[in-house]
Amino acid sequence: MKRRILLVDDEVAVLLTMKAILEISGFEVDTAASGREGKSKLHTREYQMVITDMRMENDAAGAEVIEAARSAPYHPAVALLTAFPIADEDWQEMGADKMLVKPMHVRDLLVQIERLLSTHEGKVSNGKSAGAKKAIATTGKSTGKNGSVKQAVKAAAPKKSAKKAVKNSVAKSPAKKAAAKRS
Repeated sequence: MKRRILLVDDEVAVLLTMKAILEISGFEVDTAASGREGKSKLHTREYQMVITDMRMENDAAGAEVIEAARSAPYHPAVALLTAFPIADEDWQEMGADKMLVKPMHVRDLLVQIERLLSTHEGKVSNGKSAGAKKAIATTGKSTGKNGSVKQAVKAAAPKKSAKKAVKNSVAKSPAKKAAAKRS
């Protein structure tokens, strides 16, 4: 499954260039040419990441997109894209996870996006695990189907993690190891 990014910028050249770079790098990208359009798209689809310009139709448009992304039930990672860097406290206070300063080399951009997605996915997964542990603590139900707390927490984890665990366990099986040694 491709990771979906919403790119919000009123500069068409930046929007199209970044869209092409991200798509070539394996992302599915939706674009919005204004803060208003970006906020609307946040309500119609789910995104793993939102990258928004700071200043668009007004000086607060980027902050409004960040606020809308933060209130989305699917909790995307949020990066602020700007040619006018601001203090770390300011963009963090707005709710952004990262500030990307344009112009930026393509390799640096992709490394920062991958790092942010990875960090954010870890936070979301930990939040879900913590939520499962909290549910166990508050309901008093500490067991899964086979009676362990670990299985109850695992059952509450996202399916993507379970699929990954199965894939990893298959990859570590003796038959797979033997096949890998032969090749």
